[in-house]
Amino acid sequence: MSDSTGGPVERAIEEIFYPADSVPFVEWQAFSGARATVVLTGVLTLLSFVTGLSNLSRETGALAGPLAGVVPDAAGSVLVQFGGVLFAFVLGLVTVGLQRRKRVAWQIGAGLLPALAVLPLLTLQPTDVPLFLAVVVTYPLHLRNRNQFARSVDLSPLQLAALVAIVAVLLYGTVGAYRLRSQFTAIDTWGDAFYYVVVTITTVGYGDITPAPASAVAKWFSLTIMVFGIGAFTVAVGALVGPAIESRMAAAFGNMTASDLTLLEDHVVVLGYGDVTASLLEELDAETDLVVVTPDQETVSSLNTEGVNVLTGDPTDESVLRDARVPAASGVVVGSDDDARDVLAVLATRNVAPDVRVVAAANDGTHVEKLESVGADEVVDPLAIGGRLLGRSVLHDEAVEMPDPADADPET
Repeated sequence: MSDSTGGPVERAIEEIFYPADSVPFVEWQAFSGARATVVLTGVLTLLSFVTGLSNLSRETGALAGPLAGVVPDAAGSVLVQFGGVLFAFVLGLVTVGLQRRKRVAWQIGAGLLPALAVLPLLTLQPTDVPLFLAVVVTYPLHLRNRNQFARSVDLSPLQLAALVAIVAVLLYGTVGAYRLRSQFTAIDTWGDAFYYVVVTITTVGYGDITPAPASAVAKWFSLTIMVFGIGAFTVAVGALVGPAIESRMAAAFGNMTASDLTLLEDHVVVLGYGDVTASLLEELDAETDLVVVTPDQETVSSLNTEGVNVLTGDPTDESVLRDARVPAASGVVVGSDDDARDVLAVLATRNVAPDVRVVAAANDGTHVEKLESVGADEVVDPLAIGGRLLGRSVLHDEAVEMPDPADADPET
């Protein structure tokens, strides 16, 4: 190794080959980032469920913890017996939301985790200690990564209207049932009124609370809850669950139906999706119909969001190419990030449609001839084009525009 007192060249060589900076043995960010927060919240959900089942199996919820005197015995006993399981269901939804980086999931978790820590402090049972320790570890990490969960929840007008309708019916039913409690058989408290509304809307109808036989007002009021409540509940389920199912189906099958595919003609089929084809979609989207064929479900979901026609399938499968109506297309672009698969895609295209124009993009300049030999009409080497443009630009004051291929001299 050169002496540190040597010239600048020796010092530069020493810094390159003998760096003084230490390399950490453990990457701390991997254990304290957003992913760790999601995992710990999932673990906390499981512990909450197990702890809740343990407390629910006891005959009574014994309050022996430091916060036992703060909460009334009746309320504390109910909270201890049922709280763990109820918290687990909500935390499960929070975990899914955190996995998708939703801000509202982080906000709910920020308020829910301290409340969950109250349960072990009410009972102080040995089985509750792991739950308390998990909350102590998870909550600081949850707060630390708050900026990592910034995505908003995008709800359609129908979804917002459905949620508002559900809340409105619950409020209307609870206030109305409590106001008319003297005309019902067993409504004495606000809890009774809310219970009656929920069992009515969900069509359970235990029959323990019914309108008084002589009260026509209570009967008509119950009818309005049935009609409005069941209607709002049905619409809400369809509006909230339906798009999620459609999204999963789109990720699995693409967003084109059989009837859509049969109408395709003079379109451009893009086989595979990569860095080059991403720019291609921006260039041709407004000029012609495009269909992207890719097996990657994450890419399918992303393109669905952007409104691009997608067919989920293997670009090297001839049956998939026939579904994409390659024989009726005006052209085919082959441009994934894998030249080997692109070669197979060109061969499959030539078997399905020998006369269609095929343009391919080579990720490696050495593969240009291979793509041409299997039937590509033209092969573009993006790296070579970029290098030529850089070379021309560095010798001029202004940037050099991309030359028009139609004007280029074939000999050059």
